[in-house]
Amino acid sequence: MPKKILALSALLILMFACKKDLEDTNKGSNNPSVSNAPVLPDNLLNYANPNLPAYLNQGPVANADNTPVNNPVTNAGATLGRVLFYEKQMSSNGTISCASCHQSINGFSDPATLSLGFENGLTGRHSMSLANSRFYANGHFFWDERANTLEDQVLLPIQDEVEMGMDLDSLVLRLQNLGYYDELFLAAFGSDEITSNRISLALAQFIRSMISYQSKYDIGRQQVTAANQNFPNFTAEENQGKALFLNPAIGCAACHGTDAFIAPGPRNNGLDALNADDAGVGGVTGNANQNGLFKVGSLKNVALTAPYMHDGRFNTLEEVIEHYNSGVANNPNLSIPLRLPNNGVRRLNLSENEKQALVAFLETLTDTALNNDVKFSNPFVD
Repeated sequence: MPKKILALSALLILMFACKKDLEDTNKGSNNPSVSNAPVLPDNLLNYANPNLPAYLNQGPVANADNTPVNNPVTNAGATLGRVLFYEKQMSSNGTISCASCHQSINGFSDPATLSLGFENGLTGRHSMSLANSRFYANGHFFWDERANTLEDQVLLPIQDEVEMGMDLDSLVLRLQNLGYYDELFLAAFGSDEITSNRISLALAQFIRSMISYQSKYDIGRQQVTAANQNFPNFTAEENQGKALFLNPAIGCAACHGTDAFIAPGPRNNGLDALNADDAGVGGVTGNANQNGLFKVGSLKNVALTAPYMHDGRFNTLEEVIEHYNSGVANNPNLSIPLRLPNNGVRRLNLSENEKQALVAFLETLTDTALNNDVKFSNPFVD
């Protein structure tokens, strides 16, 4: 056989082998581009033992911790979770990661009212902030609380036909073909076996490690013995806003309680009648007494997480406060702090100065240290 024909045959065989390798790597996808390997420090970063102040390490906040006994946060587990959180190969066509809809610069939320999925479809609800997820006492997740645990929740967007469009078997196969995961799973779990359960555990560890404790509020809180005392680092307006927030007659702290600023369970906050496709917790449980109830996220970094509510209807904190001031709609399941003794709706009748003081206080909950911490940043280098 002529040498030219032999060379051409060898080239064709090599091209076919390379094509087959690429197809195997991208099985279960629409040929997504292959990720660069993540860039990680030589020594594990500290996720397991952050230097939390006492008011977050004990008492009501610590008692609300939803970490299960079989999935404590570890440095190696959360490191794996970080890589998975930013891994675009988790979506069918390699374009969307968890971080696409939970952006650190926006308080691990999305500035869009509804988020874009892997084929540019829109999610059904606004992206919820992840800060202090660990301290949501009942441990249920999504706005309608359809996931019983954080471990359950993290796998559902991956499989959602709008959000990421993957099935778990294809996801496992794809990660097995990305060479950098063997070592990460080995460090986190003692063997390099990749399973959907281990993916779930690692992502949950990473999210539970997102604890906010370095805001202006936290700096002031550590200088007093009780939250209702004036904070020395606050302006007069910020202390006024804090006093209003904590005032039982106003009722903010009744649903955003403790120093984690989070409720123990879902609430109906009078957002008006909800259609059948957006029935909140009652739509999941079938319990009419829960219609219109939604998960209550932490207010830490709330100034960064606009728009607000499950449907993103409010664009500013001023609009949110005005809702509670004058716009709460009556509902059989309305949260008790929003209801008068005669079953009417509470109207706060705040002055403009009081509204601005509340906004000023809410802005003290911004924790840029959390958003900018390298251990929560994207490990993939373009």
